[in-house]
Amino acid sequence: MQQLIYFIQKYRYFLFFLFLELIAFQLIINNLSFHKSKFINSASSITGGFYNKTNSISDYFQLNTENKELLNENEVLRNKLEKLSQNIDTVAVAKIFEKTNFSQRYSYLKGRIEKNQFRNNYNFLTINLGKKDSIINEMGVINSKGILGITENVLHSYSRVRSILNKNSKINAKLKNSNYFGTLIWDGFDYNITQLLDIPRQARLKVGDTIITGGMSSVFPEGIPIGSIDNIVNEASIKRIINIKLFNDMSSLKNIYVVKDFDKQQLMNLEKTSNE
Repeated sequence: MQQLIYFIQKYRYFLFFLFLELIAFQLIINNLSFHKSKFINSASSITGGFYNKTNSISDYFQLNTENKELLNENEVLRNKLEKLSQNIDTVAVAKIFEKTNFSQRYSYLKGRIEKNQFRNNYNFLTINLGKKDSIINEMGVINSKGILGITENVLHSYSRVRSILNKNSKINAKLKNSNYFGTLIWDGFDYNITQLLDIPRQARLKVGDTIITGGMSSVFPEGIPIGSIDNIVNEASIKRIINIKLFNDMSSLKNIYVVKDFDKQQLMNLEKTSNE
C-alpha cells in the first residue's frame, strides 16, 4: 500500500493529466457525431480483427475434430451410395427375372494410416484397423482420391497393407472410357507412377485418359479411381507399357477406407470348386 501511495504521489501530475485527457476524449466522442462514428468504426475494426484471429486459432485446433466428423459422414455416404447403386442394379435385373431382392454388396470402414512406406521396392502401409474391426486378408484399401493397396497381414488392432507401390502388387484395372482391361503393377522407380500392362493393341489410348479399377475381383469394386495416362512406352509394340500417374500423392497419406465385399466368401468358394 505504501508503494502505491508513493507511486501516486510521484506521478500525481501525470496521472491527473491522463484523467483530464480521458474526460476530454469522452466529451468529444459523446458530443461530436463525426468523431463518435470514427471511434466506433475503428473499435469495430480492431475487435473484428481480434475475433478473426482468435477464431482462426480456434478453427485450427478444431481441425482434427472436423476431419473425424467428415470421415464419419463420408463413411455413411459411401455406404449409402453403394447400397443405392446395388439397388438400382437389382431393379434392372428384377425387371428381367421378376425379383425384388435388394442387397448391398460393398461396405466401407474408415481408418487411418499409422505408417507409410513409399521409397522401397516392396512397400507396405500399417493401418489402425484389425480383426476387432472385422478386417481380413485381401481387402481393398482406398481413400477419397483412389486405391492404396490390399490387406495381407491382419492382427487384432492393426493390419499390414501391401501398397500399390510394391513390386508384388498386381491389380485389375481398365480404361474408364472403354472395356479394355489390363494389370496394374509398379516397376519400383517413381512413387507417383505405376504401370499398366496387357492392354490390347486395338485399344485407343491418349495421354490424360483415366484409369479405374476393373471390378474383376472381390478386392476392389469397379470404378475406383487410380490415375491417368502419363505416357506410353513402345507404343507400337505388343509389349507396350502404359505409365499411369497416380491421383494420390503416395508420400502423403492419412485417412483411408477399407472395402468389405459381402460376396467375397461366396466367390472364393465358387473359384475353389471350379479349380477342383
